[in-house]
Amino acid sequence: MSAPFHGLEQLLIAWLPHQRWFGGKGREIAAAHGATVVVEQRRGFGAACAAGLEAAEAEIVCFMDCDGSLDPQEVPKVVEPVAAGASDLVLGARRPERGSWALHARLANRALALEVRRRSGVALTDLGPMRAARRERLLSLGIRDRRFGWPLEMVLRAAESGWRIDEVDVAYRPRVGRSKVTGTVRGTARTMGDMARALR
Repeated sequence: MSAPFHGLEQLLIAWLPHQRWFGGKGREIAAAHGATVVVEQRRGFGAACAAGLEAAEAEIVCFMDCDGSLDPQEVPKVVEPVAAGASDLVLGARRPERGSWALHARLANRALALEVRRRSGVALTDLGPMRAARRERLLSLGIRDRRFGWPLEMVLRAAESGWRIDEVDVAYRPRVGRSKVTGTVRGTARTMGDMARALR
């Protein structure tokens, strides 16, 4: 299929029917821009990620938020160490522009990164949403969480399996619209609750 960004073999958008992107037209807009839309009936961030992973056909997969905060042109930079065999999982460590990252969300992320380092020895500075790994290896991790603990469980299981986990810097800009997750203290608390369960 044709993809809107050079170097992408396949562009997938995991769509949750209960979400109202762009006035309910998000699915049509994504398809019109060359994306394969994967419909996931189960609620939850992890459910959407798992559905996209299962539907993907490329050897290497990359995840990212599609709210304008991350630049898809930086995907090759995250994928390159995996493709070269130098890393098994690469996370984009966000370098925020002014106003792009609420203080409460940033502090929560830092605390989680420190806890991951304490438990696994992996020196991460950010549990960034842009990340890349080989599809089959990700599936073999057996990630179970289907809520906001999914990305944390990925890192923990990868570390337990002896994966080489690295970071590369990526830009982080103010998102389009308000986030129900990191945009409010309540949303961040809910996310932290899901991730706390993944740490048990």
